[in-house]
Amino acid sequence: MRLSKRGEYGLRAMIALAEPEENGNAPQMMQIKDISAREKIPSKYLEQILLTLKNSGFLHSKMGIGGGYYLAKPAQDITLGQIFRLLDGPVAPIKCVSQIAYEPCNCPDERTCGLRLVMGDVRNAIANILDNTTLADVVNRQNIIRKQLYG
Repeated sequence: MRLSKRGEYGLRAMIALAEPEENGNAPQMMQIKDISAREKIPSKYLEQILLTLKNSGFLHSKMGIGGGYYLAKPAQDITLGQIFRLLDGPVAPIKCVSQIAYEPCNCPDERTCGLRLVMGDVRNAIANILDNTTLADVVNRQNIIRKQLYG
């Protein structure tokens, strides 16, 4: 399991979109150029990632002046695990422990393989964190840290 640039950029963009507008509590609508500048993500690459997220039902878009992308669901209903799997695939560090892309390994006894047992624990720990952390959780966490650091 490795977080690719695609996955990293997608997660950062979704977190940015989950942050409330400065004058309210609703998540914001942002244009690609604004997300790109703020998060330092190449805009052409970001455009492809946001289109994938839109086609998968995580985002909506509005055309024209004042348009942009916005979350299709409340931030508390979107987990990091959902986004990660969409953009980067399975969470499993090796395929023989994957729950969605299982492939048998070539060890002598898969059921008792020590490496497989440990990598299953790794997969479960990572999946537990990603699947139980929402965009809203991340926004709340970063806001707490920002208040501590910047007042």
